[in-house]
Amino acid sequence: MKLEAEHIMDLKVDIGTFQEFGETVQGCLKVIPITGGSFSGPSISGKVVPGGADWNNLMDGKIRHVFAKYTLITDDGEYISVENEGFSDEEEPKPHIRTVPKFIVSKDSKYKFLRSGVFVGSLKKGEGEFVEISIYKLK
Repeated sequence: MKLEAEHIMDLKVDIGTFQEFGETVQGCLKVIPITGGSFSGPSISGKVVPGGADWNNLMDGKIRHVFAKYTLITDDGEYISVENEGFSDEEEPKPHIRTVPKFIVSKDSKYKFLRSGVFVGSLKKGEGEFVEISIYKLK
């Protein structure tokens, strides 16, 4: 069976100076603040609200685990809560972090298509203080 996916949005997420906790029992932990950004897709666009963060663990120097929680606001004023979790293998030539984003929207939201289905993402560090995320919904 071949999976197909529909492009939902691309995000450019601005990040601030991270707080490094050092080695923990779960790896080397950094907390990276989310300071803003923007997003757009075929039927959605807006801004990334400052105030979220990414809890980023590097385990045994090889596997990176990320867990980010942040808020979007659409151009027409609707808030969307995002949780995005994923992993990458740092030994790959050009590691991309593969993620599984989850969304919460208001009960009567015109963006209710974000409530159900399986979403996948690809995250990479940009040239500067931001990350780029592309999100797709499996069909």
